[in-house]
Amino acid sequence: MKSITNLLKQDKEKFVPPRSVQDVIPIKTIYKDGIFQVGRNKYSKSYKFTDINYAVASNSDQETMFLKYSELLNSLDPCSTCKITILNRKFNKVDFEQDVKIPLANDGLDGY
Repeated sequence: MKSITNLLKQDKEKFVPPRSVQDVIPIKTIYKDGIFQVGRNKYSKSYKFTDINYAVASNSDQETMFLKYSELLNSLDPCSTCKITILNRKFNKVDFEQDVKIPLANDGLDGY
């Protein structure tokens, strides 16, 4: 229990009230390898995995998937914070790109 308490204390940073919209976005730096600096000593990286259908897989495939997932979780540093988000609803990619994506402006920020 002490290790969890210590981990939560490490994860906290002093709150500074935002003065602009840019201050609300937690990203301080974006590196070329896709790592985001989101705090003084905090970094973030996101991965996208393709969909798998666990329910229709054979027992041996289900076991392999479970073991690989366990291996992934066990490979994470116990002193780091990890968030796993599972998005399990379908959406139309074309509609998403039209509604959410900002059009390219050739302003040097198109890569983001």
